[in-house]
Amino acid sequence: MTAPTARRAGLCAGRVVAVTGAGRGLGRAHALAFAAEGARVVVNDLGVGPDGDGGSAGPAREVVDEIVAAGGEAVVHGGDIATAKGAASLVTTAVETFGRLDTLVNNAGFLRDRMLVNLDEDDWDAVMRVHLRGHFLPLKHAAAHWRAEAKAGRPPAARVINTSSGAGLLGSVGQGNYAAAKAGIVALTLVAAAELGRYGVHVNALAPAARTRMTERTFAETMAAPGEGKFDAMAPANVSPLVVWLGSAASEGVTGRVFEAEAGRITVMEGWRPGPTDDRGARRSPAEAGETVRRLLADAEEPGRVYGAS
Repeated sequence: MTAPTARRAGLCAGRVVAVTGAGRGLGRAHALAFAAEGARVVVNDLGVGPDGDGGSAGPAREVVDEIVAAGGEAVVHGGDIATAKGAASLVTTAVETFGRLDTLVNNAGFLRDRMLVNLDEDDWDAVMRVHLRGHFLPLKHAAAHWRAEAKAGRPPAARVINTSSGAGLLGSVGQGNYAAAKAGIVALTLVAAAELGRYGVHVNALAPAARTRMTERTFAETMAAPGEGKFDAMAPANVSPLVVWLGSAASEGVTGRVFEAEAGRITVMEGWRPGPTDDRGARRSPAEAGETVRRLLADAEEPGRVYGAS
């Protein structure tokens, strides 16, 4: 809990924001950035290691203490958001502590990287659980809360920002479980945006590139900090301004979108859409199907390069 303070002006003044996986890395940067813009923040984190093992309340508590020291308001939530109980209590904590919930940032995750032939079921299931189920359940419970508010005549200006990855958009060698989960998050985002718009809920996804415990291990050279006085392109705080804007009421009308954010760059990602097509109005033989595919591919754009592919 926090001591009450005077509300500060800012883009998110008066809003209550829940951020999962907010003890370190991108989640921490998002929580601090929201607080700096006047939001009251629910800081969720289990304090696990980069592979999901262990656990500590310390990281979440440190973020809350930092927000409070700067004059903001925040509360720790230590529930496991990949369980129905933990996800429900995230929403309950926001409402019981601050009286409302306006924005949900789904960010929690970890890695268990293996090449496919070495990837066992436990590593697959663990990554799917924290990333995909850990997005679905908080979204489900927040959406139920906002739907109830809308039906009670209190339509919210609610926002959800889901965290995908370039691995989920293009693939990444050695990260089959992670890439599949992150791709699933994009599809979940599109469905949620379509279903929840009637209740005043906007849902978008972000594919960030920044230095975290996960990326430092996988892309050590790319994520290395620069020399003193140089722009730190991979600092997590570079990504947070977009997240804060998407989480604010100022993002009205922006929903069902996927963005990339890295350093000073923001990109609107454009997903699957029909390319070259041939319809002969009749069944083809396998050889004819192959000939058609070859001809269509000659006119198609090259697919994006899979991360780590040789």
